[in-house]
Amino acid sequence: MSVGLKKRSQMDKEFQWRIEDLFETDSLWQEEYEKIKELNAKVREFQGHLGDSAEKLYQYLRLCDEINRLLERVYVYANQKSHEDTTNTTYQDLAEKASNLMMVVNSTGSFAIPEILVISEEKMESFYKENQQLLLYRRKIEQIFLDKPHVLPKEMELLLAEASEMGNVPQNTFSMFNNADLKFPVIKDEEGKDIEITHGRYIRLLESPDRRVRREAFLGLYQTYEKFKNTLAGLYSGNVKKEIFYAKARKYNSTLEMALDGSRIPLSVYENLIEAVHESLPSMYQYMKLRKRALALEELHMYDINTPIVTDFNMKVPFEEAKKLVAEGLKPLGEEYLNILTEGYADGWIDVYENEGKRSGAYSWGAYGTHPFVLLNYQDNLNNVFTLAHEMGHAIHSYYSDATQPYPYAGYRIFVAEVASTCNEALLMAHLIKNAKEEREKAYLINYHLDQFRSTLFRQTMFAEFEMITHKMAEDGQPLTVDTLCSLYYDLNKKYFGEAVMIDKDIEMEWARIPHFYNSFYVYQYATGYSAAIALSEKILTEGQEAVEKYVKNFLKGGSSKDPIDLLKGAGVDMSTKEPVKEALNVFAGLVEQLDQLIK
Repeated sequence: MSVGLKKRSQMDKEFQWRIEDLFETDSLWQEEYEKIKELNAKVREFQGHLGDSAEKLYQYLRLCDEINRLLERVYVYANQKSHEDTTNTTYQDLAEKASNLMMVVNSTGSFAIPEILVISEEKMESFYKENQQLLLYRRKIEQIFLDKPHVLPKEMELLLAEASEMGNVPQNTFSMFNNADLKFPVIKDEEGKDIEITHGRYIRLLESPDRRVRREAFLGLYQTYEKFKNTLAGLYSGNVKKEIFYAKARKYNSTLEMALDGSRIPLSVYENLIEAVHESLPSMYQYMKLRKRALALEELHMYDINTPIVTDFNMKVPFEEAKKLVAEGLKPLGEEYLNILTEGYADGWIDVYENEGKRSGAYSWGAYGTHPFVLLNYQDNLNNVFTLAHEMGHAIHSYYSDATQPYPYAGYRIFVAEVASTCNEALLMAHLIKNAKEEREKAYLINYHLDQFRSTLFRQTMFAEFEMITHKMAEDGQPLTVDTLCSLYYDLNKKYFGEAVMIDKDIEMEWARIPHFYNSFYVYQYATGYSAAIALSEKILTEGQEAVEKYVKNFLKGGSSKDPIDLLKGAGVDMSTKEPVKEALNVFAGLVEQLDQLIK
């Protein structure tokens, strides 16, 4: 008999997020939903009049803020309730209603940017003098003018806004398939008991000391995806074609250029990342050789690269202990930061354990004016301790930005989104290594740290390269067939892992299970963010209070009040250069050497 998951209704409330802090009931959600529609109807009154006066423009921008604040709440609640159990049709419907309403709001306001763009610079300057309150929106308006080459006439903007729901079909379909419909086989665990492979359990199964368990989990997962390979290739190709359509419509030279332009990131940042990692692949090859030797394997397979190579040491960490460990590791960030962390633990921010139908993975999300929410699928291992530190880093970043910045600038750009979370992980790792009680524990932790580099800096860069190549192929008119995608992905694994690893054919299907591929050119920021985080954590540990103050004041509290590159410069890291990535990769190389000395 297989060991299944509990239903949502069977889960302990103590370990569920307090979603009622957004809306106590669905009926209150419905009231706010209706209010948004009423407010949105008023938007049309401004059409054709944004250039009439400073007051008219200010009133329009204020109305948009009110609508978007409420829409954020409605959208987040509906989706988070759906994520609690993706098979619950009630919340699937609410999420769809929220998505449709977002499309309507975007469509209704699609006239605004073209209208603002015809206001002359001189007239806009007079508006700022005429109405001082409009100065709140000065940066926002300046950003609109920077996008002028990519803004279309209002009729075309309306058409693109109305097409947005259709454009989300590949992502939404993949999400429902991956989280609700896809079922993986049951295998035997280390004790011979039946265990069902799930998204939440997969990595833990790959970390098993029992190679049979690792191999069966690996094959069970990828052979399940392989059954649907043509459908999944069609979805991925459809998403890429959508991106190409929008890039062409908005007069960008490529989908990559369009994706980076939103955060004002130069193309060279993306290209430098891949180049720097390519230059450091010999260190990865050395690590794989060390792993093969330490595990005493004739062949090192893809299902062998997650299991700890220090086999006589293990860290089983229940959730309550994980909370304490994270708090200890983050002490260098100061008392104020720790107080916010404690508040998050105690006040219903976190949804802890996996249940039947729950969305896989982990994230931090929320709406302005309410505390952040963190979704976990916690398992009692070290990896999940770092996931807790990571997601609370996101949450506290949002908490600081929301508390400091006015609504138009509270949300931070994607490029910096992974920095605070990964800085938390780096600080926690430094604490654990420093306090290791024996050589085996230290070796175990360094091994874990190396695997963080492998999975974040190297692996996400490989993902980024896959995206760059597939989008370029499609832009050049080459079809993205399942054979093309699998062949490319297999070859990239050979390139990134080297000759010490037997690249199993099944790994060619891994591209088909990566949700972030439906948010194009997102994953590279895990790698750049990791590099920035390593640099920032080193500054915090070596420079102390001064570095913490710069980090909190200039970065965590910054929201989108400056461009991402400038926010990081204010905290002490210049990501416009190749140096932070190279520094992080040098740390990786040094850790490989240390582990080589510890593993005899």
